[in-house]
Amino acid sequence: MLITCGDALIDFVPTRNTDGREAVMPAVGGSCLNVAIGIARLGAPTGFVGGISTDLFGQMIADHATVSNVELALATSSDHQTTLAFVRIVAGESHYAFYDAETATRNWTYRRGTIPFATVEAVHVGSTTLVNDQGAAETKALIADARALSTISFDPNSRPNLVKDKPAYLARMAEFADSADLIKMSDVDFAYLFGDEPIHQRAGTLLARGASLVVITRGNSGAIAWHAGAGQIEVAAPKVEVADTIGAGDSFQAALLFALHKQGRLARQELKDIGADELRRALSFAANCAGLTCTRPGADPPWSHEINWSW
Repeated sequence: MLITCGDALIDFVPTRNTDGREAVMPAVGGSCLNVAIGIARLGAPTGFVGGISTDLFGQMIADHATVSNVELALATSSDHQTTLAFVRIVAGESHYAFYDAETATRNWTYRRGTIPFATVEAVHVGSTTLVNDQGAAETKALIADARALSTISFDPNSRPNLVKDKPAYLARMAEFADSADLIKMSDVDFAYLFGDEPIHQRAGTLLARGASLVVITRGNSGAIAWHAGAGQIEVAAPKVEVADTIGAGDSFQAALLFALHKQGRLARQELKDIGADELRRALSFAANCAGLTCTRPGADPPWSHEINWSW
């Protein structure tokens, strides 16, 4: 099984009403839940670890995950409210306003001993859960238990409007990067975390500190990856008609993890040993899945039957 640990929420995505005025439409989201949805829809056994509310929005989340074949036995139900995120698209980028005080995600705690890591090939973490102290501490505890047996995947998926102490946040993201085997982030995240530092320079540093694979997604410019053995690999983004980019990075992450799983290259040592052709194929598959997600509103990653791909 592959599992993701983190946020599950409701995005209110922009749309237009019949009068042409701005409106919003609720859609299940949350970066880590999106990754779980994406992996499961492609056909790998997937579980989600995090807090899900028993309120009406939480039921929407649970129903959506179940229909997408995500196992929720490891999730924690509570009567805390669901996190809500309102989205606006500005210059092609999604901007978020979060309502996340005392929510089910914010109050999630890691239930030690409940996850059979011997059967877990990879654990993915990241996003808004890591901004607050409790979420970060609980996730660190989970990684500490998982790391001996499972590959660790990390996407900071930064949300600057939630960050109150940037130096502390940067230090925290560095800690999570140091514990990860696979690190993926967008070019926007990279600029927030590392400023004008050359990307290849930072990628080299991350590899030297223990990561096996570092990937930067760049929207229409595709993705570029660095691997200690396979070297630097770049793949193009497919040309699509974009509805919005919500969930595109999560879809890329999900498809990359699925592709590595499908190739037998997701376990730690196998990821270290992956060849350039295998890695390029996995990255191309991920880019195509992300492109399809961009053709429809909200975080709606593709199902296996929607992807014309032969393994």
